[in-house]
Parts: sequence; C-alpha cells; structure tokens
Amino acid sequence: MPAKRFGFIRLRHLLLLSLVVVTALLVSFLRLDERAWFWLKEGQLSVAEQQASIWLPGYRLVVQGRPLAGLERDETSGLTYNPASDTLFTVTGKNPQLVELALDGQVLRRIPLSGFSDPEGVEVISGGRLAIIDERRRSLTAFTIDADTQSLDAADYPSFDLGFADAGNKGFEGIAWDALNQRVLLGKERGPLGLFSLPFPGEDGAAGTLQALPSKRAFVRDISSLSFDARTGHTLVLSDESRLLLELDAQGQPVSFISLIGGLNGLHRSIKQAEGVTMDAAGNIYIVGEPNLLYVFSKDAPVELPRQVD
Repeated sequence: MPAKRFGFIRLRHLLLLSLVVVTALLVSFLRLDERAWFWLKEGQLSVAEQQASIWLPGYRLVVQGRPLAGLERDETSGLTYNPASDTLFTVTGKNPQLVELALDGQVLRRIPLSGFSDPEGVEVISGGRLAIIDERRRSLTAFTIDADTQSLDAADYPSFDLGFADAGNKGFEGIAWDALNQRVLLGKERGPLGLFSLPFPGEDGAAGTLQALPSKRAFVRDISSLSFDARTGHTLVLSDESRLLLELDAQGQPVSFISLIGGLNGLHRSIKQAEGVTMDAAGNIYIVGEPNLLYVFSKDAPVELPRQVD
C-alpha cells in the first residue's frame, strides 16, 4: 500500500477515534445517556400526571436575556420570589448586596451586606423573613427587612452552621422554602452533590439537624439553585454545568426537565452560569445567569420578541 494512502487512512482513523472520544466525554459530562432515557420515560406521563406536576416541557421562553441594569460587575447569585411585595430578590457575591427586582428585571433597590463573605443563595421563608446562605462561611442567616432597611450586618442576626468544613467553594448554593413541611431545602453544589432539609421554624435560629434527602436519580453534575412549588410539592433543581432545569417530586424522583442550551426551548444562546431560579404566584419561572441576565419562562404569558444578547 502506498505510504500516502496509508497515511490518509491512518489520519481518518485518528479523526474517527477523536470524534468517538469527544462524543463519549460529552455524553459523560452532560449525562446525556440518562437524560435521553428519562426523556423517553417523560413522554409516557399521562395528561393527569402532567397537570399534577410543574411540567417543564409545557413552558416557553418569554423574556430572553434581559440585562439587570447596574449589576453588570456584581455577579448575581440565587433568586427568590416575595409574594408580599410581588418582587424578586437576588444576592451579589463580589460586592455583597441584597438586590430587589421588579418582575421585569428592573432594579428597585440595593441593600449592602456586611459580615457576609460569599452569599450564594437567598430565599423568602416563614413569616416573610429572608434567609441567605454564605458558601464560604458555610452558614445560613435569617432576617427581616422593611421599606426603610438601608443595610444588613450578619452579626446582628442568628446564623446556623451548615457543616462540611472542608467543602471550600463546593458548598451550599441552592436554598428553597418548603412551606408544606415548614423546612428549608438546601442544595450542595458538589463534592458530594446532594439535597438536604433543615427545620427552621423559630426566630432564634434552626431547630433540628441537617438531613440528607434522596436525590440519586437527579442526573445533574452540580446544583446551583433550588425553588419549591407548594402547589405540587415538587422542587426545581437548577444545574449550571448540565445546562438543565429539573423537576423532582417529593420522593426526589425526576418528573420533567427543560434544557438551557441555545437553540432549544426558544433560547437563542445557552444560559451561561445559571445561578438562580424561582417561581412567582402565577407559576412563571425566572432564571438569572451571568453576566447578570434575566430569563423568564411561562405557560400563559404572551411572548416577548427576544433580544439578542452577545
């Protein structure tokens, strides 16, 4: 066989092998095999089962990458809906702040945070209080605010040590309030990845201990945010690395999912570093992703003409 032809065949084999390896790595990284299996299972759910769930395949994108004006350099993380004010709250890590947003993404106010090292999640819990989890300090701090609140200092409020002292930058990022069971749900990013519950009824801190919840079938590589839907008792799990929003039932079993990859589900571009998710009273789903962009998914709202975001 001529050397030139042999070299061509060898190159073709190497390219084919490289393609196989890259495909295998991609399947492993995004866990596409599990996702494909579940997609087939998801399609077998009855209409009644879909109606009893959040049912993410029924959502469509209505706001695509709306910039949060003034927060471009602040690295938003976490998101929660406050039914009392019909507004959203997020936190920023680089310059610690609690930020209140209108549902359309307009920044309403910014409250400086003292004594917080790396706030990663925020949630409205019982009694209208807010709770912030600090990943670096491995703590949960609960407090109340009103229209006159100008600043917050962690030293002025009770905090709960979440443990995992060696977690480093792989600690707790997701937080949600389970109003049905009066407990906080927590998502540990990874190393190991997991869901936990924490009874938190009192003004003086947490009662009870951190408890692991079943989540072995949650086919995601990390957990960046959580949201609980009291209407169904199901939990939304946001994964940045998997580019996925997943719905889990009360037993921690997957129910439905939606991909956050560009070109799918109305997204022009993938949601980069999806860091926060929440649902409002009408069931609309809000996601914040860096560089501080707001995305909204809805089952009923009219579609907004999507704007291109570079």
